[in-house]
Amino acid sequence: MNFILDNKETEKTFQQLLRQIKLRKNGDVSNSLKRQGIAYKLNWGVSVVELRDLAKEIKPDHLLSLKLWNKQWRETMILATLLDEPEKVTEEQMDFWTKSFENREIAEQASANLWVKTKFAFAKAIEWSRGKKHLVRFTGIHLMGRLALTQKNAIDEMFEPFFEELAVLGKDPRLNAVIYRTLIVLGNRSKWLNGQAVELAKTFQMCEQEDTVKLGETLLEELTSNYIPFKK
Repeated sequence: MNFILDNKETEKTFQQLLRQIKLRKNGDVSNSLKRQGIAYKLNWGVSVVELRDLAKEIKPDHLLSLKLWNKQWRETMILATLLDEPEKVTEEQMDFWTKSFENREIAEQASANLWVKTKFAFAKAIEWSRGKKHLVRFTGIHLMGRLALTQKNAIDEMFEPFFEELAVLGKDPRLNAVIYRTLIVLGNRSKWLNGQAVELAKTFQMCEQEDTVKLGETLLEELTSNYIPFKK
């Protein structure tokens, strides 16, 4: 996906951001991410907090976001998710970026900062959860959780299709952590969604995979605990 970017003001801001990133480089953070298996083509080790502070000083700009993403530094890609304009994001862009994710950090940042704010979010959460690539499925599940957390006015029925997808994905141990977080958020939205999450947890307990059984046990304990205000 190539873009012709010739806006002088955008180019000026872009270059300013590159300089700011280099000034904030942190080898300790970069090495820590590498030890966690979070690899990038180039990683300056700037904290996400600092990147958010940088983004607050810049007006959202779709063109700038595309330029930042194309640079393919860790920091520019995260900034791209913070500075894009959700209403200008296309399905093509969402699919292109998501299919190019190489680690869970950028998948989570894109999901939380940008994808959840787009009009395609619910559809993409389901579509990506059926993807062939692990990180695409991961992003779909993570996006389900972000939608459950942020879309306060969404009716319960909008989240119902998620459970069918999660029932299948629960058999992949690599996805257990993100499924756990997503189901906990869903289960805290309403009594009905809590019931759906509890039933799915019981289904996990009947699976042959040991990891899935443990996931079900942990979920059931959490979803029926005393802190749930509408517990049956």
